[in-house]
Amino acid sequence: MIDFSLTEEQIEFQKLARDFAQREIAPKAAHHDETGEFPREICRKAWEMGLMNTHIPQEYGGLGLSVADGCIIAEEFAAACSGIGTAMEANTLAEAPIIVGGSDEQKKKWLTPMVEEFQLAAYCVTEPGAGSDVQGVKTIARKVGSEYVLNGSKMWITNGGVADWYFVLALTDPARGARGMSTFVVPKCDRIEIGKKEKTMGQRASDTRALTFHDVVVPEANRIGAEGKGFFLAMSAFDHTRPPVAAAAVGVARSAMEHAIRYAKERQTFGVPIARHQSIGFMIAEMARDIEAARLLVWKAAWKIDRGERNTLEAAMAKLMAADTCMRVTTDAVQIFGGYGYSREYPVEKLMRDAKVFQIYEGTSQIQRYIVSEKILGGRA
Repeated sequence: MIDFSLTEEQIEFQKLARDFAQREIAPKAAHHDETGEFPREICRKAWEMGLMNTHIPQEYGGLGLSVADGCIIAEEFAAACSGIGTAMEANTLAEAPIIVGGSDEQKKKWLTPMVEEFQLAAYCVTEPGAGSDVQGVKTIARKVGSEYVLNGSKMWITNGGVADWYFVLALTDPARGARGMSTFVVPKCDRIEIGKKEKTMGQRASDTRALTFHDVVVPEANRIGAEGKGFFLAMSAFDHTRPPVAAAAVGVARSAMEHAIRYAKERQTFGVPIARHQSIGFMIAEMARDIEAARLLVWKAAWKIDRGERNTLEAAMAKLMAADTCMRVTTDAVQIFGGYGYSREYPVEKLMRDAKVFQIYEGTSQIQRYIVSEKILGGRA
């Protein structure tokens, strides 16, 4: 039987995350958007409450929550501020390849400390010339005895300037292309040059920077998975992380709709609240329809991987639907607010700016369409 209800435990996590988001995140969202200041203390409080790193298995000290559980938390955080939510979710992306492909010893070394003390991590794959085309990566990891020497640059790295360690994709055999890539855990050190914080359109609380590796020495023990398997390991992590990112997009869209509904009931034109005008009522109806559809796709993608099944198609569909819905809903919310929506004094302006990046990071909407089409048509994705 199909059951769309949450478990009692999931309802408790949802309430805990929502209460935390409304108490700790929402009141400070405008400040972090305006200043770009990294929300370290908010992240620390979330960690103290067990709302970060929730997917780390119990045998390594974590709660071992499911991807579905993570989606429930991600939606609540993003509804309050997706920039702050992204700062926390970056840990999930960096840790996922270790959970998927790391040895028992590596999981104890890198995952257990994330539970024992407050730390931040970053996923370093994108480069100035390699975004959607991950196979265009140029960073080199040259083997020297029992160590690797890393040289190269990464771009648009979330938590780049605040991370304690980095998950890095690099070429160990450039002649083999994607089959010559390997992945490493690289602790922060003085040979990693940290670029300036990017001045982004939205999600300005997130610390996004370029990183350059100058002869960074990495022990062989820090290589995750077999040499040459890095590309596939890095990509497999997205099956776990795209559902929570899509859930965050749902959260932003939900927040925009809620603001639009409140405003439409209060604002009057021609003697009645604008919510009574069919043109506005239909916009809100479409918001509700698409948000609900996106959330159901998110839950299905999470449900499938939690069952141990491959969810690449479902995760791509969820990310695509949620990202495009988020952009459309926030744009319509600004329209409903009219001139006020265009002002920075009203929350929908920020939500619209925050929404755009969901169509770009963790795989653009165009890449998601490619994955879906290849899966449906029997291609290679």
